[in-house]
Amino acid sequence: MIVRTLDEITDTDRDVKTANWRSKRIVLGGDRVGFSVHETTLYPGAVNDFWYANHIEAVFVIDGEGELLNKETGETHKLGPGSMYLLDGHERHQLRPITRMRTFCVFNPPVTGREVHDENGVYPLITEEDR
Repeated sequence: MIVRTLDEITDTDRDVKTANWRSKRIVLGGDRVGFSVHETTLYPGAVNDFWYANHIEAVFVIDGEGELLNKETGETHKLGPGSMYLLDGHERHQLRPITRMRTFCVFNPPVTGREVHDENGVYPLITEEDR
């Protein structure tokens, strides 16, 4: 059994911060459960271009409002508390928070915590076996 709190993760190596977002990685690949779980806060006015070519991601919005652009179809979706989106087709997308957005994200395969977005917004596929 694993029990963790966000307070325990704050300001550790599981707490990744950028100018556009902050991600607290609650469950990672090293936990060996087949997925990772993150609390991600996105900052208003930021434009985030992502493409999870190697992962499936589900995102549930807890607080805040924003827009999600499917860069492949041009379709835009309004997001708010209770919204969920699933990138089951590895869609290139852009997330534009209008207000501070707090989300919970699940990745499969799990991220290890060592990934960095490349110039296309892609996380490389890193496994615990790559350590």
